[in-house]
Amino acid sequence: MSEKEVFLTPEGLTKLEQELEDLKTVKRKEVAARIKEAISFGDISENSEYEEAKNEQAFIEGRILTLEKMLRKATIITNDDVDTGVVSVGSRVKLKDLEFGDIVDYTIVGSAESDPMNNKISNESPVGQALLGKSKGAVVDVNVPAGVIQYEILDINL
Repeated sequence: MSEKEVFLTPEGLTKLEQELEDLKTVKRKEVAARIKEAISFGDISENSEYEEAKNEQAFIEGRILTLEKMLRKATIITNDDVDTGVVSVGSRVKLKDLEFGDIVDYTIVGSAESDPMNNKISNESPVGQALLGKSKGAVVDVNVPAGVIQYEILDINL
């Protein structure tokens, strides 16, 4: 099975690299110190501090592996790569909800950078998938659990 490509903006790349560096240089040392301290308490078979620290260590190591894998597969999307004629990863899209008339702005990003609270939606999300490849003026249907939402693409930019 081939691994999927990870799309990142330069800002997203920097953020993931910083997180990886922090995990490797700071968090690893902190959890190792906690494990060492917990071992000093004696019997580790009934030592909740030891168990908690080991669980955190496992989480940190798993996250490091995930980040390293993502960064190996990363494709960096710059403004030069974005065609404002159609929606693609890196596009900022202004949409109008045709049922309620609401206007929303979304930036289409790779799943690693998705942050719906800041209007950054994944190219793999239902809205992202429906928008990809469409041009200004197009009406798109987005299948959501509550039914279908129709959006009109008002503008596409960087």
